[in-house]
Amino acid sequence: MNFADAVQDRTPPRARTRQLRSRAACCVLASAAALGFFAACRSEDPPERAPTPVRVQAAGTQSSGTGVRYSATINPYAQLTLEFKVSGYVREIFKLRGADGRMRDLQAGDRVAAGEVLAHVDDSAYIDRLTEAGAELARARASLRKAEQDWKRASNLFETQSITAPEFDSARKEFESARASVAGASAAVAEAELNLGYCSLTAPMKGVLLQRSIEVGSLVRPGSAAFELADLSSVKVVFGVPDVALAKLELGSPLDITTESIRNTVFEGRITGIAPAANTQNRVFEVEVTVPNQHRRLRAGMIAALDVGRAALPESTPVVPMTAVIRSLTNPNGYAVVTLEEENETPIARVRDVELGEVYGNQVAVLRGLSPGERVIVTGATLARDGTPVRVIP
Repeated sequence: MNFADAVQDRTPPRARTRQLRSRAACCVLASAAALGFFAACRSEDPPERAPTPVRVQAAGTQSSGTGVRYSATINPYAQLTLEFKVSGYVREIFKLRGADGRMRDLQAGDRVAAGEVLAHVDDSAYIDRLTEAGAELARARASLRKAEQDWKRASNLFETQSITAPEFDSARKEFESARASVAGASAAVAEAELNLGYCSLTAPMKGVLLQRSIEVGSLVRPGSAAFELADLSSVKVVFGVPDVALAKLELGSPLDITTESIRNTVFEGRITGIAPAANTQNRVFEVEVTVPNQHRRLRAGMIAALDVGRAALPESTPVVPMTAVIRSLTNPNGYAVVTLEEENETPIARVRDVELGEVYGNQVAVLRGLSPGERVIVTGATLARDGTPVRVIP
């Protein structure tokens, strides 16, 4: 209360004293109530964490007569593109007798033998170059013979001191120059012969022609593709597997393939290659299977089917969905699943290390650490913590 208020206040002193005491008591009671409220707030426990919602599924079993089915494309054992090394007009293409009995040019699907001439370029210009190079070589050899005789004569005269040293050196240089000219002319002849040989395009291996890119009269240049040739005496089938299935595949192991194009026929193959690293795009490892194809029944581009892991599991082996598998908490290279257990009627998550086996579609076999029928978390396994409560949702 300021001075002006005190002047205007006409309340008696005793009444004013009672008012002040009443106000002080109210303030004390309000402060005590506030302190009690904050103390009660501090004494309460923090709110509990809500249980993690998860979906649960019982571990099933995989029968021993089934396996994982993969699809792959059949590729030739070897395939190459035949290209010309010289330029010119195609004068001739290898001919075969067609189904109608008439001779025709080589075409896709025909078989060729190793060393067979498939096409020929007009070689008249290359013959002329070889002739010129041969004539130049003859002239160089004649000059060499004359220079050799002059050098021998000069050597004899120099020994008797009949000529001076500069004259002897000049004869020696003429001989060396003539010898170098012969070497250069010989190289030119060899190059001309090589180019003349390149006018004929030959098959480096036996195989089946997949494509022909030239016609008689076509102008070709060095590097022009002429034929696609493939060796189909054996074929390669390449497919991808995840890392959990890689341990069951070994080089040399037999693996059969089938194809819808040739029904009720099983082709026996062997694993001839396993990629050392996974594909960076889809994280699978490429496996190569080589299949003998002596009768040429399998052709490039066919779709093959492979059953991997057939008859590999006992009847009691449990399988779980791939979504149930997580990384092990104790082993950086291992795997684990999260099982569901009941404690005081409360569902609790338990992380358990397991050993995985073959992959069966979207499921994986568990070789150790899990029994058939045990409940595992298939949705939310990465969010559930070991020993914490969870809430099972349908």
